[in-house]
Amino acid sequence: MNESNSILAQLSQPGKRSIAVLIDPEKCTDDNALKSLLEKSAFAKIDFLFIGGSTVTRKEFDKAINLIRSLTKIPLVIFPGSAQQISSKADAILYLSLLSGRNPDFLIGHHIQSATELYEMDIEVIPTAYLLIDGGTQSSVAYVSQTTPIPRDQKSIVKQTAIAGKLMGKSLIYLDAGSGAKFNVPATMIKELTFLNVPIIVGGGIRDTNTIRNLHDAGANVVVIGNKIEDEIDFLLDINNYKSNLCN
Repeated sequence: MNESNSILAQLSQPGKRSIAVLIDPEKCTDDNALKSLLEKSAFAKIDFLFIGGSTVTRKEFDKAINLIRSLTKIPLVIFPGSAQQISSKADAILYLSLLSGRNPDFLIGHHIQSATELYEMDIEVIPTAYLLIDGGTQSSVAYVSQTTPIPRDQKSIVKQTAIAGKLMGKSLIYLDAGSGAKFNVPATMIKELTFLNVPIIVGGGIRDTNTIRNLHDAGANVVVIGNKIEDEIDFLLDINNYKSNLCN
């Protein structure tokens, strides 16, 4: 693989202000609805599709990823909730270590379960420091992983955890307020981490383009939208306007 064309290189582009749509295979029960989502995502100039979920079965995951791969050329990145969410049909996988928690399954356990199969796949593996931030609700990630999110006002803990992630060799930092969060990750928290010169992905609780702009301004390389588009697919029209204005 040409490193300049790798997914990590695309995620890392300074000033790119990328946006990703998160697709939960468990909710992909209507093929026509998924096709419409992909078409509208392409129109909105979405940069990446992330796929994964906390309670997705292997059957649901394989069905969704095969259909997505057949319908779009948008780069497809696995955002795994467990060891069974891997596939050679994706362009890359975020190899998440939940550093904000202390559950060994999500620090290393799922990685060991999937390691041999993943090692033999033709897929880009991106070591990712995954930090769960309190978003005002109990997210499915917190419940399934049995970990406590970092409080929103504890920027020093986030900073120390992110530094540890970089020293451990992680290529990305992912700050997540969780699915359906009341509050998104604070922009000030992102600013605290830009000195690390590690690409930052932010997701959870993002419901308008002003928030997307603020997170990008703070230093986020990629902003991930999930529930908002599930609830209101026409939000992709707002994203299209936002992306179009970036080009002017």
